[in-house]
Amino acid sequence: MIQNVGNHLRRGFASMFSARTSRKSISHPERGDASAMAEEEEYRNATEVQMSQLVLPCHTNHRGELSIGQLLKWIDTTACLSAERHAGCPCVTASMDDIYFDHTISVGQVVNIKAKVNRAFNSSMEVGIQVVSEDLCSEKQWNVCKALATFVAHRELSKVKLKQVIPLTEEEKTEHGVAAERRRMRLVYADTIKDLLSHCAIQDDLDKDCSNMVPAERTRVESVELVLPPHANHQGNTFGGQIMAWMENVATIAASRLCHAHPTLKAIEMFHFRGPSQVGDRLVLKAIVNNAFKHSMEVGVCVEAYRQEAETQRRHINSAFMTFVVLDKDDQPQKLPWIRPQPGEGERRYREASARKKIRLDRKYLVSCKQAEVALSVPWDPSNQVYLSYYNVSSLKTLMAKDNWVLSVENREVRLYILEEEFLSFHLEMVVHVDAAQVFTLLSDLRRRPEWDKHYRSVELVQQVDEDDAIYHVISPALSGNTKPQDFVILASRRKPCDNGDPYVIALRSVTLPTHPEIPEYQRGETLCSGFCLWREGDQLTKVSYYNQATPGFLNYVTTNVAGLSTEFYNTFKACESFLLDNRNDLAPSLQTL
Repeated sequence: MIQNVGNHLRRGFASMFSARTSRKSISHPERGDASAMAEEEEYRNATEVQMSQLVLPCHTNHRGELSIGQLLKWIDTTACLSAERHAGCPCVTASMDDIYFDHTISVGQVVNIKAKVNRAFNSSMEVGIQVVSEDLCSEKQWNVCKALATFVAHRELSKVKLKQVIPLTEEEKTEHGVAAERRRMRLVYADTIKDLLSHCAIQDDLDKDCSNMVPAERTRVESVELVLPPHANHQGNTFGGQIMAWMENVATIAASRLCHAHPTLKAIEMFHFRGPSQVGDRLVLKAIVNNAFKHSMEVGVCVEAYRQEAETQRRHINSAFMTFVVLDKDDQPQKLPWIRPQPGEGERRYREASARKKIRLDRKYLVSCKQAEVALSVPWDPSNQVYLSYYNVSSLKTLMAKDNWVLSVENREVRLYILEEEFLSFHLEMVVHVDAAQVFTLLSDLRRRPEWDKHYRSVELVQQVDEDDAIYHVISPALSGNTKPQDFVILASRRKPCDNGDPYVIALRSVTLPTHPEIPEYQRGETLCSGFCLWREGDQLTKVSYYNQATPGFLNYVTTNVAGLSTEFYNTFKACESFLLDNRNDLAPSLQTL
C-alpha cells in the first residue's frame, strides 16, 4: 500500500463519492440549517483570549512602524492570559518558538492578537498565537506572524497537574496532535546544533579577505535594566514579554553598529527562559553580531541577573538569536559587510550561526515542498534528520485529524474512507484482538511487512538512525501497465503515545540517499505521507488505521477499490490482521524495548 495515486482527480471521479456519508460530521436533523450555522459560528475555544491594540506613535520606531519589542510584550501578555485561563493559576513563560515576521505594522493601524492553548502536559502547556494587523480606513488585514509559546503553571503551596485539553474542531485536533512532536523537537534542539557542527562541514569563510571585515567586538552591546513593579506580574516575576523587549532593544543596537543603518528584525530563534527573575533584580543584557551573511545577520543576546551589586555570581536567565536585514527605499535587503569574529568563543558563535541558518533553510524547504511543484523525496543528511522526522509524524497526524473523511466501502468490519481535497487520500480501519503495544512492535519493523503485504516484495534496513527512526529500501512488484518493479527509499518514524488517548504512530515518507540512487532495473516510486495510527480500545483490543496521501502512481488500482469494484485493499488488511494474531506472542528481542 505504499504505492500512490494521482494528484488531480477527474471530475467524474470526484462526483462518484458526493453522496457518501462523512465519518466525522455530526448531523442534527431536528435543527434547521440556519441554527446549525449559527452554532458553528458561535463556537469559541474555552481558552481563547483576544487582544486588540491601536498602534500609537509611542509604540513605533524611526520608520513609524510598531516596535517588535512592544509587539512581543503584547504577544506574551495575551498568551499568558490564555494559559492562566486553562490552568486556573499563575503561569510563567518558559519558551517562545521561532517567530518569522511577514508584515510590518504602521502607526494608526490595529494589532489583533489571538491566543489559545493547543495542548496541556503535566505542568506545562503549548499556546498558539496569531497576530493580524488591520487598517481601519481601508478595512484591509494582513497576517503578521504566528508564534508558539510554552508556559508553566506555578502554584506556591501545591504541585500543579494540568487538566487535558479536549480538541473539538479539525484545527484543534491537528494542533493537539502535533504539539507533542513539537515538544519533542524543543527538547533536542541544542543536541541538533551540536550534531550538525560535529558531523557536517560548515563553510565558515574565516579565511576571506580581512581588510573589508568588521571586527565582531565593535558590535558588542551591554545594558542593564532594573526590574520594577510595572515590569512584573502579581507574583513579582518579571514578564517574559518585557525581557524579550529589552533583548530586542540591545540586539537592534548591535545590528546597527555593523551596518551603520536602521535594521529590521525579520526572525527570532527560540527564546528559552532558564530561570525566573523578580522585582529588584538587575538584568544585564549582552548582544553581539555572531555572523553576517550576504543580506542578513544573526545577533546573539544573553540575559543575566543579579540581586545586589556585591554578588559575584550572575544567573543566566535567557538567550536568543535574532535575524536582521537592512531594507532600502524599495524594501529590498541591502548587502551587508562581513564580520570578523574573535578567536575562540567568537569563532564558535560564528560557526553555530551558520549551522542555525542551514537548519532554518532546511525547515523552510520541507514546509514549502508542494506535491505538484517539487520532488516528493527530500534529501536525507544529519543536518535535517530531526526536522524530517518531525514533519513525517506531524504530516500523518494532520491527515488523521481531517474532519471530512467520507466512508466509501465497508466490508465485514474493514472500512475504507476517502478524502478529496487537492489530491486523493484514503484511510483503512479495522479492530484487532491484539494489544496496541504488540501491534506497534510488529508493524513498526518494515522488514516484516512482506509477510502480509504483497505490495512489499522485499525490504532492506538501510540505516537505523536512532531508536525511533529508520530508513528502508523497499522493492514493490510491477503493477498492471508497468513492466518494471518499483523501489522506494522510505523514512519510518515511530512514536509512542504521549498521553492516555494518544495513538501509537508509524509514519512513512520518501527520502533520497546517495547510497541508493535510481537504477534502470526499477521505477523509483515516492510516498509523501502514509502510515499507521493505533489506538488502544481496551484490553487486547486495538483500532488499526492506515492512511495514505495519494501521489502519482496507480490511479486505476486505487479507484477500483474505492468504488467497491475490487477487494484488494480488504484482502491486504485482513492479511495484516492474521499476521498480527499469529505473531502477537512472537516478538523479536531487538524490538522488545519499543
